[in-house]
Amino acid sequence: MKIALIHEHLAQDGGAERVLQAFQEIYPDAPIYVLVYDRNHANPVFRDKKIKTSFLQKLPLGIRHYQWFLPWMPTAVEKYDLTEFDVVLSSASAFAKGVITQPDALHICYCHSPTRYLWSDTHSYIKELHYPRFIKRLIPFFLPRIRIWDQMAAQRVDEFIANSVAVQKRIEKYYRRPSTVIHPPVDIEKFSIAKDVGNYYLIGGRLVPYKRFDLAIQAFNQLGLPLKVFGSGLEEERLKKMAKSNIEFLGSVTEEQKAELMRHAKAFLYPQEEDFGITAIEAMASGRPVIAYAKGGALETVVDGKTGVLFQDQNWAALADTVLRFKPETFDPETIRRHAEEFSLPRFKQKIKDFISQRIK
Repeated sequence: MKIALIHEHLAQDGGAERVLQAFQEIYPDAPIYVLVYDRNHANPVFRDKKIKTSFLQKLPLGIRHYQWFLPWMPTAVEKYDLTEFDVVLSSASAFAKGVITQPDALHICYCHSPTRYLWSDTHSYIKELHYPRFIKRLIPFFLPRIRIWDQMAAQRVDEFIANSVAVQKRIEKYYRRPSTVIHPPVDIEKFSIAKDVGNYYLIGGRLVPYKRFDLAIQAFNQLGLPLKVFGSGLEEERLKKMAKSNIEFLGSVTEEQKAELMRHAKAFLYPQEEDFGITAIEAMASGRPVIAYAKGGALETVVDGKTGVLFQDQNWAALADTVLRFKPETFDPETIRRHAEEFSLPRFKQKIKDFISQRIK
């Protein structure tokens, strides 16, 4: 069996790239097809892999500003020559699912979400882009055509895997396709339970608008309780200006530093709506409860009253009220840790192998 791995681009290191890394570990000889590969910003684990890039890689600014070439991305993925492969496994949040395979090849798509800027987030997408003004004015004219292509591309997939129930519902709504849910992998072995807990709450990740860190800042401004914030991003300066002295910004941290912060926190805050939410699982792998907004992936990962607390309204007052009523001593770290083990990397790999082997018999 010859297998090829398809991914959008290797230009950052996030949750989708962790899924790709797991695929590569399952199938170490499989080549990886991507639109562009930025060696300096991608995870170093991919440096000795068989990376095959599209023609966008060779264009001026094709690597540094690959987002500018959005209208050409459908053509780029369709030009991949996959004639020699029996199985194609794509990791897709946009274009990767649109590859053209042989009639007798099996194409399985692990879908992180139907393309957000074409469907669920299309109206907020342009507003949040940090592109030159002339490019932002042009993009709306291309989106309808790309949206049609995206819907047709979804019909080329033989089997969809959704990374959560929330994404499963979107695949059904926008693509009219069924899917099987297999949650993304979390390397829980990097995290452990501490004997003692600090006096601070914790929040962190990419500081971008949709993650709603502003709600945590507003809530803790009112509460006056210690809050530590790790990560960097577009919202960093704005959030710092909002915050009072009880809120500490740590900037980017290493995986080891993050694990140490997690294990000593009273609780990890999760005010955003995510498709899944890896950092919440990492906190639970550290035995710490999660205070999460009751929507999206949190409903699948946080067990209210057992591994954390859910709040219903996405505003700072609801978060502050939940923190005031929160009692960390009522949560058992060992129970929380055992729940996190359901999302471990070995379990993910086994589920993927079982899924593929069942379809190629």
